[in-house]
Amino acid sequence: QVQLVESGGGLVQPGGSLRLSCAVSGNIVSIGTMGWSRQTPEKRELVATITSGGTTTYVDSMKGRFIVSRDNVANTLYLQMKSLKPEDTALYYCFANVRARIEENEYTYWGQGTQVTVSS
Repeated sequence: QVQLVESGGGLVQPGGSLRLSCAVSGNIVSIGTMGWSRQTPEKRELVATITSGGTTTYVDSMKGRFIVSRDNVANTLYLQMKSLKPEDTALYYCFANVRARIEENEYTYWGQGTQVTVSS
């Protein structure tokens, strides 16, 4: 069984910073691409992804403000967010493509979400 647990969300003022973490645990043979998405009442959108080799992709509106990184030893994903705006308010989810058994393919697992609220 694979679990993803996010942490680091909270209330921050506009212009502030937050760092989200996502720890992956359980039966893990390998972890491929990992990433973050976010959910608002209006939409769900991809935020950023990072491959096992460290190649990153970002949604245009977050380039330069968000940095995704991972620790392949600790099986942990991070999202450093700066210059936060009220429109960044959302429930942030992490995901990971995990191979849990040698004989199985990768499967996408999701965390439970962590709330980020940007407000003065």
